[in-house]
Amino acid sequence: MLIKQIFTEKIAHSSYILAGEKICAIVDPRRDTRIYLELARDIGVRITHILETHLHADFISGHMDLAERTGAQIYAPEKAKCDFEHVSLKEGDTIPIEEIELKVLETPGHTPEHISYVVIDNSRGYKPVALFCGDTMFVGDVGRPDLFPGRSKELASTLYDTLHEKIMNLPDFCEIYPAHGAGSLCGRSMASKRSSTIGYEKNYNYALVIKDREEFIGSLTNKMPEAPDHFSRCTDINRRGPIKVKDHNIPKPLDNETFSEKMKKSIVLDVRSFESFGGQHIPGAYSIDLNSNFPTYAGWLLPPEKDILLVSDNYLHAFDACNQLHRVGMDGFKGYLEGGMYGWVTEGLTAEHVPQISVPELHEMINSAVEMNLVDVRAVSEYEDFHIEGAVNIPVHELRERYHELETKAKNVLICGSGQRSSMGCSLLLQQGFKSIHNVTGGMTGYAAAGYGPECPKCSLPWAPFKKK
Repeated sequence: MLIKQIFTEKIAHSSYILAGEKICAIVDPRRDTRIYLELARDIGVRITHILETHLHADFISGHMDLAERTGAQIYAPEKAKCDFEHVSLKEGDTIPIEEIELKVLETPGHTPEHISYVVIDNSRGYKPVALFCGDTMFVGDVGRPDLFPGRSKELASTLYDTLHEKIMNLPDFCEIYPAHGAGSLCGRSMASKRSSTIGYEKNYNYALVIKDREEFIGSLTNKMPEAPDHFSRCTDINRRGPIKVKDHNIPKPLDNETFSEKMKKSIVLDVRSFESFGGQHIPGAYSIDLNSNFPTYAGWLLPPEKDILLVSDNYLHAFDACNQLHRVGMDGFKGYLEGGMYGWVTEGLTAEHVPQISVPELHEMINSAVEMNLVDVRAVSEYEDFHIEGAVNIPVHELRERYHELETKAKNVLICGSGQRSSMGCSLLLQQGFKSIHNVTGGMTGYAAAGYGPECPKCSLPWAPFKKK
């Protein structure tokens, strides 16, 4: 038996190959499936099973593409009521893969239909050796139960039963393989380690050591991070069966004239670095730096019903952006600006810019009592950990509705952890007619590094999405 993990950065998603000698299963596949075909070929096995643990909320699954390309059968929870052809699974069902036996556990809590796969390797023993637990349990955390409006306490209570009556009854040596790791918003405090054991989690997972049901429910229903907009959309798309990636066109190069014409019915998404966006950008464009947690914020901030035109540094970046947009169900891209911003401005077309303020400049402005609104666009939890005195906290995604709390004609200075989210915020405010908008480069990370404040614990994490390798 061989288990191989495939980790997808930014959405922090883990999928798996479970292989015998000649055949294998793919567990919770991502939408771009070529990697599974290549790995199966390298291992020397044929893909015959596609196993889904639940209706994923944070990404679009690749089960439809993978089934078409391999002829493999899709297996999914019976309670998911999926519209596509599949084998429905319920508690007690078994799936043989050569000498490997998979037993199905119904493990609701994160979602109502969730199942997990208990793995028994009969070639070595008859006790569970591994668990594909999806989003029921993570390393250091458990799945959030608050994605269904009005049902968070009910699902949290159900999750408590799932964990204590089923998952924790597995052998301590049983390995767990979750669908996400640190960086995902499907939980609150996942560890960076990507697999663990039942025994270790019993002792050190904060949620599992809570024995009181009501305390457990409270810990998972209070002060949870907000769920991005695309979470609800992805769930429904996965239930219906996503449009196959092969049915989408490769991003087409568009000259300035064609791009300008298409802008009348589309949104412009600038995926260049926030510094480049600040220098020159097309008026009305969204700024989402490709080096940031790009797919999450694209799914969160962009209107899903609109076609998308891309501005990038080159074709490879445009292709990468399209691939990541596919992962969160944003499929409406119609092309990219062939000549980039250089070709745009050298043809004399209109462009805007956002002044970029360094951390020392900001510090001097604060000490000089320069009249301005300092807007901290980080998450509430980051703001509460540490913020600059006098800064108002409006998380970047909330600027879409809360922009009216700011003075349109005032000097508004935006700050985040690095400059990426604040650049997103600048683009949102510019769309609402704000004129004097400034972005703090380096953000709170630079502010701390310059000695103006303590190090931000979230900004210093090695997996923080704005860190460049």
